[in-house]
Amino acid sequence: MSRRFLFVLGSARAEGNTESLARKAAEQLPGDVEQDWIHLAENPLPDFVDLRHDSDHVRPAADTPAGRALDATLAATDIVIASPLYWYSVSGLTKTYLDHWSAWLRIPEIDFRAAMAGRTLWGVAALAAVEPSVADPYVGTLNNSAAYLGMRFGGVLLGNGSGRGDVLRDTAALARAKTFFAQDAPLARFPHEVHEAA
Repeated sequence: MSRRFLFVLGSARAEGNTESLARKAAEQLPGDVEQDWIHLAENPLPDFVDLRHDSDHVRPAADTPAGRALDATLAATDIVIASPLYWYSVSGLTKTYLDHWSAWLRIPEIDFRAAMAGRTLWGVAALAAVEPSVADPYVGTLNNSAAYLGMRFGGVLLGNGSGRGDVLRDTAALARAKTFFAQDAPLARFPHEVHEAA
């Protein structure tokens, strides 16, 4: 399967720092790598309703935001969560997208867990803080989601910026963006598995 990147933009505003950093990283991808971009603010998903103990979920219609997000996710070899750091984790729009993974796990004809196994999850985030450790909960959310589904995890590309365009002055982040998607992403593991293996 040739590589196809899905960029899930979770910012409440268009062309913000996170999107700018994601686009800088995407520029480095080879020309034959397909790219799909979803702006969650422009294509909001419905609130997630937990039906796991009531009934199986029905596959959303392809012409709905949830159907398009599902189809794009299944078509991707690499999924990039491009969400700014909001209260130390992903944005509400992004969290709703991840919550829908729970629904997709319960659509019988998809076998979402098997479909996602071996694919790669990446993160891109802009944050206003200078200390990158404030993003640890964000990184944990993505790492653990990938581990649960048997995915690879490429880590999170962090950049500093609050005002529009600030991240484009973060020379360290721009340098990391040039090689971010070129790295080999290991199979994601839950933190306790990492400690046990050490």
